[in-house]
Amino acid sequence: MSKKTYKKKKSFWKRVRFNYKLLFLNESTLEEVWSFRISQLSGFLTVLLFAFFLIFITSVIIIRTPIRNYLPGYLDQEVRNEIVRNALRADSLGAALQIHSLYLKNVSDILTGNVAPDSIPFPDSVDLVTADYNIRRSEKEDGFVKSFEEEEKYSLTGLISEPVATEGLFFYKPINGIISSHYDKSKNHKGVDLVAAPKESVLATLEGTVIYTGYDIGYGNVIVLQHKNGFISIYKHNEILLKEMGVHVTAGEAIAIVGNTGELSTGPHLHFELWYKGESINPEDCIAF
Repeated sequence: MSKKTYKKKKSFWKRVRFNYKLLFLNESTLEEVWSFRISQLSGFLTVLLFAFFLIFITSVIIIRTPIRNYLPGYLDQEVRNEIVRNALRADSLGAALQIHSLYLKNVSDILTGNVAPDSIPFPDSVDLVTADYNIRRSEKEDGFVKSFEEEEKYSLTGLISEPVATEGLFFYKPINGIISSHYDKSKNHKGVDLVAAPKESVLATLEGTVIYTGYDIGYGNVIVLQHKNGFISIYKHNEILLKEMGVHVTAGEAIAIVGNTGELSTGPHLHFELWYKGESINPEDCIAF
């Protein structure tokens, strides 16, 4: 290193470390009120530390609060792809609503006397073929019927209920919590209780439409979603409801905030129910909590 280069380097460090004194004077008396010394290097480091502090505080707020659910790209790509596939396989909700609306209109017309019951065209109905049971069966047919009835006498297949159609459906966990009370239909507990941190976001388990929002004395703030294939999900004891009735939501979207509302609640938790075609089912059969 040449002597000239060494002097330039030494001069640079001397300049950035040189202390400057900032004075605050009384304008009337010119008396020194307050002063401090700062160099270019210490000023730069102070600004840098302040910037890192702001970044840290912002990151903590985003990670530890429900704000993170509103950031684009928060859900991982795999879950998003699964949601898109489920959306493509979903039945047309508009057509289903149109059929239900037509059915309710027909019932209303019958009750008010505007339309005769025999003139109602039921949607998606299939004409029934009336069999003539007055035709006598042959001896061969009677023998086959008797043998079939004897074989099926002790069959339990008729007692098996219709399986729940979950093929092609991806159920999203409503919250990341611990089950404190399991599903027990015998005790009229038709859902699971999930203990979670206060202010945790409640997520829609499937894509669907909000069909009810309201307050119940026992269960607090309640929100109900209608999904495809006859599924209904119910979320109780919420602190705040984020969606209104009639709003369409996607799977994994925040719909409420965990709370402790209602007389039947003993702490911050979510009471989650899953219904299929009018019957309650165990959510643990569809979701890995």
